[in-house]
Amino acid sequence: MSHQSSPRYLAGYSTALVEQVRQLIVADRLGEVLLKKYPQAHAVRTDTALYDYVQEMKNRHLRNAGPLSKVAFDGSLQTLRNALGTHTSISRVQGTKLKAKREIRVATVFKEMPEEFLRMIVVHELAHTKEREHDKAFYQLCRHMAPDYHQLEFDLRCYLSHLDAGGRPLWSAAASPTA
Repeated sequence: MSHQSSPRYLAGYSTALVEQVRQLIVADRLGEVLLKKYPQAHAVRTDTALYDYVQEMKNRHLRNAGPLSKVAFDGSLQTLRNALGTHTSISRVQGTKLKAKREIRVATVFKEMPEEFLRMIVVHELAHTKEREHDKAFYQLCRHMAPDYHQLEFDLRCYLSHLDAGGRPLWSAAASPTA
């Protein structure tokens, strides 16, 4: 992204808000602002730990939702182009029963992000297990699970804009001054 264009991840936000983010990018201060707000990465590093994290959140907020077959980090998701996470629900008839298989995959980039950003993407994908479309009911469910959902989504979009502008990853081992 050139420093003069609008950050593409912030389409739909107010012009004034987008301009504030653009100015932070131009001044090379957006990373500093995000690090101050979210100083450290979470400790969820394995697929097993991610499954436990997602399951705990599902049990707390969506007890009546069907079981999850698989939860995993997925290195093939094109985080800066397409999706940050995916959800699938496949229904199969086995004998006289209809079985549903639900999977959630989270982009590997979330291994080295703050817990708040991981929580936001997990909430988003869990909401899709109940609501398929990004409509009012979907966002109400997201806010039920994470009252700060919209702020977290905005901050994550700011971080993606930071990366898109050539900024360094903020929470990775390579970003550490001792690395």
